[in-house]
Amino acid sequence: MTAVSTLQGAGLGLRRALMPELLAMDATAVDFLECAPDNWIAVGGHYGEGLARLAERFPLSCHGLSLSLGGPAALDRELLRRTREFLDRHEVALFSEHLSYSADDGQLYDLLPLPFTEEAVRHVAARIRQTQDALGRRIAVENISYYAAPYQALSEIDFLRAVLEEADCDLLLDVNNLFVNAINHGYDTTAYLAALPAQRVVYLHVAGHYDEAPDLKIDTHGASVKADVWGLLEQAYRRFGPLPTLLERDFNFPPLAELLAEVEAIRWRQRSAVSLPEVRHA
Repeated sequence: MTAVSTLQGAGLGLRRALMPELLAMDATAVDFLECAPDNWIAVGGHYGEGLARLAERFPLSCHGLSLSLGGPAALDRELLRRTREFLDRHEVALFSEHLSYSADDGQLYDLLPLPFTEEAVRHVAARIRQTQDALGRRIAVENISYYAAPYQALSEIDFLRAVLEEADCDLLLDVNNLFVNAINHGYDTTAYLAALPAQRVVYLHVAGHYDEAPDLKIDTHGASVKADVWGLLEQAYRRFGPLPTLLERDFNFPPLAELLAEVEAIRWRQRSAVSLPEVRHA
């Protein structure tokens, strides 16, 4: 299978609302861009041309939205085929998807949590293996934010570890999701990071959230990164090294200069990170 990633540094999400500014920005402004192939497959015209121009200037990572890895319906083979074509055409360095489901009898347009059970581990791991075979590459799965927790025979971290091992895939660690879930469900982020298999963590996301209450955080991707999440990102770098990291922003876009300042804040933390090789290979 294709090697997982040649990404490095700090990246920004490729959103259509930002395209004019992204096309005009300096080539050193970001180290890579991330897009959802579901939103770009077969897109032509002005946007298709813009994507092609950006893909020539910046490495691309891709983050899927619609494969529904944990869902009950059969995997969408046509979407997998078209996704592989997109990844190959743009020489995408890394593909990731959510450890969730998003479809049953049609697209649900949400990322819904799986029950933390041995049966769910076997089910989703088998589908991840099938996805990797169809795409011809290893993929990374993302820890999602969730609010209503389905049946939990396993803890979140034990479920995640079991899926990664059974599927033999990698992890996109969303640091903001980890922070939000830890507050909402009452667990310790340090213990969670320590329990992750470091050799499977290949990529990070960081984003903003909304403080509904001291014990309720809402993952929005619509605000600046908060201080506690920056601190957790620094902790992740100490545990795993300065992995490639994406700044996620999906709406309430500020001027591009503000987003690039956050990208530079990621780079600063990456440069300042203390690498621990003996931990990374634990």
